Amino acid sequence: MPGLIRGVARTAVVAGTATAVSNRVSRRQAGRWAEQDQAQASQQQQYAQPQPNPPADADMTPKIAQLQQLADLREQGALTDAEFEAQKSRLLGS
Repeated sequence: MPGLIRGVARTAVVAGTATAVSNRVSRRQAGRWAEQDQAQASQQQQYAQPQPNPPADADMTPKIAQLQQLADLREQGALTDAEFEAQKSRLLGS
C-alpha cells in the first residue's frame, strides 16, 4: 500500500507541476498577443487620423493677389498669354 500511495502522490505532483507550467505559458502568450494587438491598433489609429491641413485662406491670400496682378498685366497687354501661364505655373508651383 505505501508504494501505491507514493505512486499516486508522485503522479499528483507531476500533474500539478505540468498544470502550473501550462497555465503560466498560456498567460504569458496571452500577454504577448494583447501587446501585439494593442500595437497594431495604435498603428491603425495613427494612419486613420487625417493630417491637419494648413489654413487655406492664410496661404492663398498672397498668391491670389499676385494672380490678380498677373491677370491685370495680361489685360493691359504687358504680358502675353504664354508669359502669364508661365508666371502662374511658377507661382502655384505646378
